[in-house]
Amino acid sequence: MAGDIVPIELGLTDGDLVTLWAPRWREGDDEWEAFLGHEEDLYGFESVAELAAFIRTNTDNDLVEHPAWGVVSGLSAAELEPDENFCFDLIGVPELAASDPDAVVVSELEDTLNMVRNIGEVCELDAVTKFFSANPILGALPAGASAFEGREGEELWAQIGTAIAKGWDDVLDAVDNIVATPEVDAEAVAVAEAELVAADENTVDVDDVAEEAEEDEEFVALDLNTEDDEEEDDSFWGAVGVDPVKIITSGETYFTLRCYLDDDAIFLGRDGAIFVFTSERALARYLADNHEHALAQVSTYEEIQVAAVDGSLEVEVTDENVYVLPGLADDLAAGPESVDADQLDLAVELFTDAADFADDDSVETALASSDPLGWYVSFVLNPDPTRMAPSAPFDAEAEAWRTLEREFEARLRKV
Repeated sequence: MAGDIVPIELGLTDGDLVTLWAPRWREGDDEWEAFLGHEEDLYGFESVAELAAFIRTNTDNDLVEHPAWGVVSGLSAAELEPDENFCFDLIGVPELAASDPDAVVVSELEDTLNMVRNIGEVCELDAVTKFFSANPILGALPAGASAFEGREGEELWAQIGTAIAKGWDDVLDAVDNIVATPEVDAEAVAVAEAELVAADENTVDVDDVAEEAEEDEEFVALDLNTEDDEEEDDSFWGAVGVDPVKIITSGETYFTLRCYLDDDAIFLGRDGAIFVFTSERALARYLADNHEHALAQVSTYEEIQVAAVDGSLEVEVTDENVYVLPGLADDLAAGPESVDADQLDLAVELFTDAADFADDDSVETALASSDPLGWYVSFVLNPDPTRMAPSAPFDAEAEAWRTLEREFEARLRKV
């Protein structure tokens, strides 16, 4: 995300406003971060059309010297619609803090507070910086919902709620006071509004065509799905609902097992550690004996063990369960066009599953779209022609990926 300019929406006292945010970028030895504004004002607009009109006609703001300004000022109005992950409801923060701390609530609260912290630092808002300095307990949020489980977790969440209830009004007032809406050329606004209407109409037309095509192919798709299901049901591993997994790391190739229970990943392992083996035969031998691990609690595990004991078990890994990690960090450093999206998608799946197995939200946090690496990964995995491509250099994103890779490999226990 370094070098990008991102449309964002801020939920403030006077309503929802859209603006632009430039995450940290580097020029020479200097590092910068900025918002659309001028001097002490942060510019916010009631509509995307007004935002589009402004950036097309204004050259006197804090972002005009940004490396990507020329790209942003040439975007269509539809391309300036803030992504859902970049909508931050400052008004709703106390309500979030008063809610039950599930994963969605904690993540949304963390993302919103991070954006407010950014605004406070860039715009030098004393009330904001004092709020975060006085409440280091907010540093518990990146640990995710698991940090607020049990009696101690409940007390921790209550303390966060108390801190926000006590100090958030001052924070909100400080942000409200610096937001200004400059005058915008009416003709430019009309042009942008027409673009948005046209984009909406085109989107509807595409959806209609897709729906018709789906109806035309309904029976064919049904037949194909039925055949796929039958093929899966015919396999031993499909019948027991457990998948052999092959993991290729920088130093070794490993095999293990994984299944999903209510969408939760369960590995052959224990206490967050994943047991891995250097060959299919070694894995099969291990399964023939009695050991304590998470998969032993799965209802079909006994069938796996019986097959391992009588020698009929064959550990066969399908292509969708082969994870190749080497080279991804270098590809990310080289740029999006160098990244194998399928390989990256599989690696994200593996890292996320392993972290979930350990009740660790660190991967989810690192890959959040408000994080530079998360933005970059999302761009590669969810291509969108209306979305501005990340800008080089990508060294920080590549290093963040290497950190995830090291953390994942630390979860592996060679047996």
